Parts: sequence; structure tokens; C-alpha cells
Amino acid sequence: MVTSLAISAEEHRARCDALLERVSGEVSGVVLFDPYYVLYYAGFAFAPTERPIALVLGGDGTRALVVPRLEVEHAQAKGVFDRVEHYDEYPGEPRSEAALERALEALALKGTIGADQDGYPWILGYRGPSLSELSGGEVVRVVEQIEEQMAVKSEAEIALVKESVRWSNLAHRLLQRYTKPGVTETEVEQRASAEATCATPDAIGEIYRAQSWGRGGAHAGYRGQIGRNSAVPHALAGNIVFEQGDVLVTGASAPVWGYLSELERTMFVGEPTDDQARLFGHMKALQETAFDAIRPGALCSDVDKAVRSYFAQHDLFAHWRHHTGHAIGLRYHEGPFLDSGDHTEIRPGMVFTVEPGLYDPELGGYRHSDTVLVTDDGIEILTYYPRDLASLVIPA
Repeated sequence: MVTSLAISAEEHRARCDALLERVSGEVSGVVLFDPYYVLYYAGFAFAPTERPIALVLGGDGTRALVVPRLEVEHAQAKGVFDRVEHYDEYPGEPRSEAALERALEALALKGTIGADQDGYPWILGYRGPSLSELSGGEVVRVVEQIEEQMAVKSEAEIALVKESVRWSNLAHRLLQRYTKPGVTETEVEQRASAEATCATPDAIGEIYRAQSWGRGGAHAGYRGQIGRNSAVPHALAGNIVFEQGDVLVTGASAPVWGYLSELERTMFVGEPTDDQARLFGHMKALQETAFDAIRPGALCSDVDKAVRSYFAQHDLFAHWRHHTGHAIGLRYHEGPFLDSGDHTEIRPGMVFTVEPGLYDPELGGYRHSDTVLVTDDGIEILTYYPRDLASLVIPA
């Protein structure tokens, strides 16, 4: 049933216990401020502001959430915490840090404390003491242990990524359908994204939750990667009007209970030139080289090196701009990275985007991105949008 898609309270509890086991004997407990880490371990999604929020894990497994007054009912509704400590407002009196101090004392965090960072970050005007200043203890970073745990997805997480793939596919299908010369990227991507987003709860039901503070549903767009701008890998939307001859680089995703996938395609408005078709062919070959290199026991760096070898063999390094891909899950970019400098061993359950690209200021940008799951003997390509040239030419 669809209701089984959401991560269960039992899995969140098990994640917390696993983290505490990883750092057992080293720290008295763990404090997490990063919103993605709080979501991963507690299932609590929130929009980070100047009002500090923290998840506190006692060494005995007790979990406390520290929130401002405006989040109390929201936190209590989750029902996965042993206690909720709150403060009235930031910077108000008493100070917000008093609530964190109460949680630290109640859960017996003292001496050496594990944390993702030494205090709530100074964002959106927040200014407060570091965790080490507040606790009087030593704070050690446990980010490496957290990221290693997050890198291998559970069956429930994989199911959510696969669900994201479905709605990304729909949004992208609508994006391609509505793209034509004379209209703007803004109207096309807004129409496609809105229709796909509205279809999601219709299909899944009222239980659907995006659990994302960035987007409320499926999205597909161009982010300004149109025409010559397609040669800029991270361009920004500019309300560009589509014209015959444009090379287009797309992007689509959909948050499903916080989990994401990535789908990108290179498309053309009208038939591509021979030179454009040649670069498109190399781009597909580069991605297939990466697919073949991803397997359990290999290193992430091995995958990028195989792709770079193809660049070298075909004299394409003038068109190289970035590494082969990255992990994905609750964050759009997660580690490890398919990069020559990342020597993490690839393991079953990891989920990666595979997106080597070619970029030419005159001929445009060429990048497909597919989301893949590492299996016991290779990969399963989760995204299924057409990759061939003929399917990606938009009639002019």
C-alpha cells in the first residue's frame, strides 16, 4: 500500500540507535542542527530560519527536539520524540539557548558531545553561542559517521526515490510537450510543474507529503540552459523565448516524503546539426561508460576515471566541466561523489545520479542525468525517460 512509503517511526528510531552505536564510547550524546540530518533521524521537516532548532540524542537513546514556540504543535504531531523543549521566540527572553541547555541537562550530555557543527549556524540573522561555549564541554564532529550511514539507502528510502522518479518523469513529459518556438521557459516550466504536482496527490492520495522546504511538488524546467546558455552547466532561469535551433538542457525532480531523484535530458528545437548530433552521441557514450563502471566494490573515483579516459581517447577535454555524478536522497546533492578525488567504495543500496556532460560555447551543452541504484551485481537505472536523439527532438 502507498501508506507504507513514508519512513516509519521504527526506522527513524533504528537510525538514531545506529548512529549512537557508531559513536559509542566516544561521546555522551549527539546534537544535530542541520535540517536534513534532523529529517533523516527524526522525520521532522522544517524550514530553517533564524530560530534555532536542534535534535538532541542522549547516550541511552532518548530523543529531544528543541524548537521555537511556533513549531511546538508541529513537533508534537510527529510523535517520534521523547520530549520537546521550546523557547518563546528568537532573540526573545529568556534566550533560545536556554531550551537547548535544558535538553542537554535532561539527556545528560556533558563532557565530550558529538555534533554536526559547533552550534546553530549564523543564518538569517541568528547570532548565538557555540555549542561548546553553551555546554562547557568538548564538541567533536560526527558528520563522517552520519554521511556514511545516509549513503546506503534502506528499502523504504529506495521506494521513495522510485516514487520520485515517477513524478519527475511525468513533469518532464509535460515539459517536452509544451515546449515550442515562441513561448518562454517560464510559462512552459510553470505549466508542466503545476500539472504534475496536482496529479501527484490525486494519484497517491491525501496522505502525500513533499516534506521539502524548497518545493511543494514535482518540478521540471530549464534553469536558463537554453541555446548557447545550455553550455553553462549551472545557469539561471531568464524567461528565455524558445527559438528554432536551440539546444536545451532540462532538469526534473519531485520530493516524496523528502526524497528526491534527478532526471535531465538534452533536447533540440528542430533537427540538430551534424556537429550537435556528434556531441550528443559522445555524451550518451560517456554516460554508458559510467553505467558500466558502477559496481559494488569499485571506487567512486574509478567511475570518474573511466569517464575521463573516454574524454582523453576522443580528444574531448576542451568540453569537460565537471565530475560524473553524485549521490542523492534527502538532499539533491549528497556524498559520495563520482569524482576522481573521492575514493569511497561503492556498495549496494547507494543511489547516484550519473551525468557526465559536454559543453561547447558555439554548439551548446549536452548532459543527460539518470538516477541509478547500486545492486548486488551492478546497477538498476531507475529513471526511464527516453535517452535517444530521435525522441528528444521537438518539432519546430
